[in-house]
Amino acid sequence: MTAGRLTLRISRIDPGVPLPQYESDGAAGMDLRAFLAADLLIPPMGRVRVPTGLRMEIPKGFEAQVRPRSGLAIKNGITVLNSPGTIDSDYRGDVDVILVNLGAETFTVQNGDRIAQLVIAPVSRVDLIEATELSVTGRGSGGFGSTGM
Repeated sequence: MTAGRLTLRISRIDPGVPLPQYESDGAAGMDLRAFLAADLLIPPMGRVRVPTGLRMEIPKGFEAQVRPRSGLAIKNGITVLNSPGTIDSDYRGDVDVILVNLGAETFTVQNGDRIAQLVIAPVSRVDLIEATELSVTGRGSGGFGSTGM
């Protein structure tokens, strides 16, 4: 079974900005790259806003999710701070990525580095109905850790 294909209109701020791309046939996310004039240092526990040099037109009914790259996370402690970051379909501004360094050493981001993944996902909107009571379930109001380890 093959999933449907969408068209994503994308604009580069500069002709040298690489477009996001899937790195394998089965990849769910396209890699986003840093667009920098100079190296960017992220100290331990520091956070930075990293430009990608891109703008996009996401189809209505979809969002773009900005997610961490697992290799950066495990090797360097680098992750996307507001993961997943959401880019709404009506946003037309620059796409930047908020990276945080949870590692023990300063991390350097260089121009062209793959810094995050971009996943296009459907969005459901709901109609709210205010209620004074909710249906009863076996779990009830059991929250964090209530279902065991």
